[in-house]
Amino acid sequence: MRFLARGHQMPARLIVGAFVLNSGLSKLKGGDEVAEQTHGTATAAYPFLGSQDPRSFTRSLGTVEVALGAALMIPVVPSLVAGAALTAFSGGLAGLYLRLPGMREPGGLRPTQQGIPLAKDSWLLGIGSALVLEELARSREERHRS
Repeated sequence: MRFLARGHQMPARLIVGAFVLNSGLSKLKGGDEVAEQTHGTATAAYPFLGSQDPRSFTRSLGTVEVALGAALMIPVVPSLVAGAALTAFSGGLAGLYLRLPGMREPGGLRPTQQGIPLAKDSWLLGIGSALVLEELARSREERHRS
């Protein structure tokens, strides 16, 4: 596994990392209203989260976002690791989009006006997947050359 991000990966990693880091810091700084809203949205899509305290849940989510954002922005974190973490995280966001009522047009994947902010998170899934797939393909090529 390569331990330094490739130069062409860094623009996407930096932009996405800054975005995710900022989101996490906002959650950590937010008060009870932010915690209730964040937890309420998550619980609507993932009912098993309902037993968690909203403040603790939001603090944990914010901490994960800060760690993920930092991992993406630090070039010594392997792109395979950072990409896998981003893919897993964005998979959860995609689940919000797919599970929450009113986010999609009936019978399809097209977003409603309310769903556009969540649908836009699909770019995180694409970037994370691209980082993982590139690293796996390059690793495979290197093994075949040896």
